[in-house]
Amino acid sequence: MKKVNICVSVQNVSKSYGIHSVLQDIHLDILEGEIFGLLGPSGAGKTTLVKELAGLDTPTEGANYLFGQKMPNLNLVQRIGYMAQSDALYTELSAKENLRFFSELYGLKGRKQVERIEEVAEIVQLSNHLSKVVSNYSGGMKRRLSLAIALLHEPELLILDEPTVGIDPLLRKNIWRAFQSLKERGKTLIVTTHVMDEADKCDRLGLLRNGKLIAVGTPGELKRQTGTKTIEEAFLYFGGEQS
Repeated sequence: MKKVNICVSVQNVSKSYGIHSVLQDIHLDILEGEIFGLLGPSGAGKTTLVKELAGLDTPTEGANYLFGQKMPNLNLVQRIGYMAQSDALYTELSAKENLRFFSELYGLKGRKQVERIEEVAEIVQLSNHLSKVVSNYSGGMKRRLSLAIALLHEPELLILDEPTVGIDPLLRKNIWRAFQSLKERGKTLIVTTHVMDEADKCDRLGLLRNGKLIAVGTPGELKRQTGTKTIEEAFLYFGGEQS
């Protein structure tokens, strides 16, 4: 039986801004090669937690570990792909110029750079729009370009904050197919979402509400534990809103 390693360990993490508590004593292990979903409404603490995992923020209490090393850690940057909730793109440049810029930051050059730009553009279905200036992109196209940038350097861990917001249902389906393909290649994915059908596609889920982790398990386990038929009903049950 293959040994499963822990990729991410969140150890008793709390985060406060003054008197405002955003995360409360989160303990969570995420395994190598799984798609782990963080599910919760806006303001639940999902973005704060993934920003800490990406090394962009630090907890008030506790610690986050990636690949056994405490975050933040500059040595781990190449092993992580992060897609923020708001697109950090150079809108005066074309999509291809954005991809070239970020690929050079990751040390991709020459033929390898060209190949990776072609591959990620294909994944997010932007191959025919690479010459367009990003300011002329729709919101959904910008999300797709941000995802392509996160995939460029083939990171071991992908941290994706609401990656499919503003993307039409058919393309969303294709992107999730790409996520499954990445998982099959041994990648670990952390995906925040408030979309219930996306939650069902994850291997395991962490349910966040008001900064607290109220349940962790596979979608099937969470539904069985609560005697419910949907993840939405299970979430309401764990949140004390449904008996």
